[in-house]
Amino acid sequence: MSWIDIVKLIVSIVACESAGGIGAIFTTPAIPTWYKGLKKPAFTPPNSVFGPIWITLYLLMGIAVFLVWREGLSQEGVTIAFAVFWGQLILNILWSVIFFGLRSLLGGMVVILLLWIAILVNIILFFGVSSIAGGLLIPYIIWVSIAANLNVQVWKLNR
Repeated sequence: MSWIDIVKLIVSIVACESAGGIGAIFTTPAIPTWYKGLKKPAFTPPNSVFGPIWITLYLLMGIAVFLVWREGLSQEGVTIAFAVFWGQLILNILWSVIFFGLRSLLGGMVVILLLWIAILVNIILFFGVSSIAGGLLIPYIIWVSIAANLNVQVWKLNR
């Protein structure tokens, strides 16, 4: 791997983990207060698992986007896959802002649905560039599927 590739890998991972950090700014204060007071379904994971899971998912996302970036932005399919990736990452942050920051269960449902669609499109586009990159996003869509179901159930229990 070249020095340029190492820099791209570091930038990719730091950017993705930073998205998680931005989301945490809105999430962390709401967990012991607002979120704690919500009715939740029995399948709700303990709060302690969310951090490690998201850190791992952001790492996988960073590696995936690096693998696509490394192919070169001038290559067919790379630019659109790259753009969709950053768009879905913005939706990822936006979900934390709306669900936890604004405490909007309904708004969270809308954003997480859009996020899920964006991740699916992103996976398809990444597979077109790198099967490894596409595969690295599979755990992400699985976890967002669980989170979306949780969001819907919390909305139903608290409306």
